Amino acid sequence: MLLTRILTAIVLVVVLAMVLLLLPPTLAAGALGLLALAGAWEWAAFAGLSRAPARAAYVVACLVVMVGLWVVAGTPAGFHAVLGGALAWWCVAFLWILLWPRHGRPWLAGLAGILALAPMWVALTRLFEAGLIGRELVIFALVIAWAADVGAYFVGRQFGRTKLAPWVSPNKTWEGALGGLAAGFLAALAAQAWFGFEAAAFLPLCVAVILASIVGDLTESMFKRQRGIKDSGRLLPGHGGVLDRIDSLTAAVPVLTLGLSWIGAI
Repeated sequence: MLLTRILTAIVLVVVLAMVLLLLPPTLAAGALGLLALAGAWEWAAFAGLSRAPARAAYVVACLVVMVGLWVVAGTPAGFHAVLGGALAWWCVAFLWILLWPRHGRPWLAGLAGILALAPMWVALTRLFEAGLIGRELVIFALVIAWAADVGAYFVGRQFGRTKLAPWVSPNKTWEGALGGLAAGFLAALAAQAWFGFEAAAFLPLCVAVILASIVGDLTESMFKRQRGIKDSGRLLPGHGGVLDRIDSLTAAVPVLTLGLSWIGAI
């Protein structure tokens, strides 16, 4: 299974690299939008939607919200309102994980999916528009979240003892979370050297992004546990579904994009 997981990850990285580096911005944004909508198809199961027509309707609803938020984010005030709202949602999700992880209604899970996926896509498109470094920033957003995922997986597998959130995700540990934080921070250090951003502002932002990625991961795990689902799908061998690979991005990308605007990097 580990070999399968690694091979699938390599294929994903190659495909995403081609999308981000070779396609024009409009087509690349569209491809990332399809990724978000694939996640919406899987998230529909958390809302108790099992039939294909109901899932399709949920995907259409997510698409409508994505387009609406993209239009609103076209102005500076709208941009900060959309991503500020996303940040507020992730604060609510964090409290949900801490206080009421066993409680949730299907319609709340459905609303949570749209609040998670639509702002993520808007944030990615705005990163693309950040001048000459836009594509590089999108790649960094993916790298830091996935570096944290990889670090958490391997450190937790080797050294994990203390459960992080046992009801939400029984396999995640504090040791794994620290390993993810360390791996993500190494990616942040490399990015700081590459972009030349001011370390005093950029590195603390990256720590916040890594912590947000953990919240995004745990939020998806919480809804899976509420519905008794192990993986969000079966599309990616060794990984599960699309949502199992982008769950950390749903929180990390809006936090990164908003933070970069606050420190004047975009």
